[in-house]
Amino acid sequence: MKFTYYGHSSFAVEIKGKKIVFDPFITHNELARAIDVNRIEADYIFVSHGHQDHVGDLVALAQRTGAKVVGAFELVEWVAKQGITNTHPMNTGGKWAFDFGAVKCVVAHHSSGLPDGSYGGNPMGFIFTTEQGNFYYSGDTALTFDMELIPRWAKLDFAVLPVGDNFTMGVEDAIIAAEFIQCSRIVGVHYDTFGFIKIDKQDAIRQFEAAGLNLLLPAIGETIEV
Repeated sequence: MKFTYYGHSSFAVEIKGKKIVFDPFITHNELARAIDVNRIEADYIFVSHGHQDHVGDLVALAQRTGAKVVGAFELVEWVAKQGITNTHPMNTGGKWAFDFGAVKCVVAHHSSGLPDGSYGGNPMGFIFTTEQGNFYYSGDTALTFDMELIPRWAKLDFAVLPVGDNFTMGVEDAIIAAEFIQCSRIVGVHYDTFGFIKIDKQDAIRQFEAAGLNLLLPAIGETIEV
């Protein structure tokens, strides 16, 4: 499965020919200036929660591509008010079979407020189970024992976890999270974008290696196989 990193927590995967973008925040990310958001293709856009650093390019990307926007019920209602009609509302604990595979929404411990100050619904993580592989995107979250449930629902090939600390899990808690979800291949996100979440990337990789885990930190714009 191809994984393309767009910076912060924005990335894309391609499954069965479908281009799936997550938490698009590119235009206002100074570290992602080399990325032309107008060249990004999308069939689906999954949104973990409503903060500006996860929805900054959501409306424009959905309008241009016609992608189906998937997220919490309240977030999808807000998207509809922006003129986007191709949506699919979900909520924590729910599962749905899409044309590329199934997605289950799981707990994320965080907050969720939309750019206009309205409530963004429950923050969520997503478990993807597909013919081409299974993965978990935690969204912005603290470490939680809820993660121990995830191996009951899917045997993961990789997981996408925040490692920037301050607003989410840091490196140490992400290592524990990897143990909870029984996944050794982790793609780190939500780091370096702001001063509050700067990390020492080499030290983070060493800490994961010491725990017998593989931390991948692709460069912005880089595509890797996962």
